[in-house]
Amino acid sequence: MKRIAVIGAGHVGLVTAACFAKLGNKVICVDNDQKKIIALKKGIIPFFEPGLEELVKKVVKKKTLSFSFSIAESTENSEIIFIAVGTPAQKDGEADLSAVEAVTSEIAKAMQGYKLLVEKSTVPVLTGEWLKRTVNLIKKKNVDFDVAANPEFLREGSAILDFLQPERIIVGTESKRAKKLLAELYQPIKAPIIFTDIKSAELIKHASNSFLAAKISYINAVSQICEKVGADVNQVAQGMGYDSRIAKKFLSAGIGYGGSCFPKDVAAFVHLAEENGYDFNLLKAVQKINQEQIDFVFKKIKKCLWTLRNKRIGILGLSFKPDTDDIREAPSIKIMEKLLSEEAILQVYDPQAMKGVKKIFPELTYCKNPYAACKNAELLLILTEWEEFKRLDLKRVKKLLQKPYLVDARNIYEPKRMKQLGFIYEGVGRK
Repeated sequence: MKRIAVIGAGHVGLVTAACFAKLGNKVICVDNDQKKIIALKKGIIPFFEPGLEELVKKVVKKKTLSFSFSIAESTENSEIIFIAVGTPAQKDGEADLSAVEAVTSEIAKAMQGYKLLVEKSTVPVLTGEWLKRTVNLIKKKNVDFDVAANPEFLREGSAILDFLQPERIIVGTESKRAKKLLAELYQPIKAPIIFTDIKSAELIKHASNSFLAAKISYINAVSQICEKVGADVNQVAQGMGYDSRIAKKFLSAGIGYGGSCFPKDVAAFVHLAEENGYDFNLLKAVQKINQEQIDFVFKKIKKCLWTLRNKRIGILGLSFKPDTDDIREAPSIKIMEKLLSEEAILQVYDPQAMKGVKKIFPELTYCKNPYAACKNAELLLILTEWEEFKRLDLKRVKKLLQKPYLVDARNIYEPKRMKQLGFIYEGVGRK
């Protein structure tokens, strides 16, 4: 059993804290948002992640997980401290590390004995150097410490599974003591642990996410070519995916990637490269294609409806992906902005994300179920591939629509069947 503090109760921090507690460690999850901590103590989870509410309640009951808003107290009671605070992108793409710096300073002030500080937040390479410098400037003279990097690879919607059954664990360390502590901590998880230096570990996260974003943009670019020549992007992706060098994952064409990771991490990697004298044109093209995919889908809507003013459009799916309520950088937000700018009337439904979207677009009609979003709409737009949308009664959907236009920006339906049902169907790269 290790004594652990996890600073930050967001998606990464709370999942990390709950999973370490499940493994039998004594964990304190810390956040400076007192309302959030009070809610967590009552068992209220501030975001949707499948299985997390049940897990948190279970480990709190076992007394392996507790919550606090005191970094000083948590530092005193822990040996390993994971920093899992937000690192949002600034306008130039550079990661905002002000929260990381503030937390590190608070930890350094409170340190009475040896501590291992672990970067869990997604941070640019060289952040470990800044952490060490900050701690050395503030800590008491005789207090020893180590810094390590342990990037997360948690997908929203399957974060608990990704933590407990990962494909690999990346650990960047500089000392034998830190390496031993983290090896022991992760010993119950049956996955290869890749030990690297700190800079390499920091770089692995940005390099991995940027590569996956590039794969998505690549298949989206291919989807546009498919439409021009009359090919089917799903068949193309299937043929590509059987090649073990390419693999099937992240070859689903659609409206583009979003969320809190890919857009931010690609931008940060581009900025990091520029700061170090490399013009990362490949990733700039990835960003450009991702933005163009929004326009590509928007043109499909206009192709169906011609003009948008006072046209009623039903939208299914608002979160950037299924099984999450996260709308950060979601394609839905961008395309709704375009639709509203042309005075379309939007009625929307999402199983989890409507509360967050309502803060941005209070003027929309928020529906109780997907069928209500279809009622009297002149076009139905699919923006998130929730499982419940794949199981809709499509005959009922068609009867509810004023016109049978359906733009499927996630390719969840088969074009042939949709046409047989009488829809005027537009997928992405489908024929």
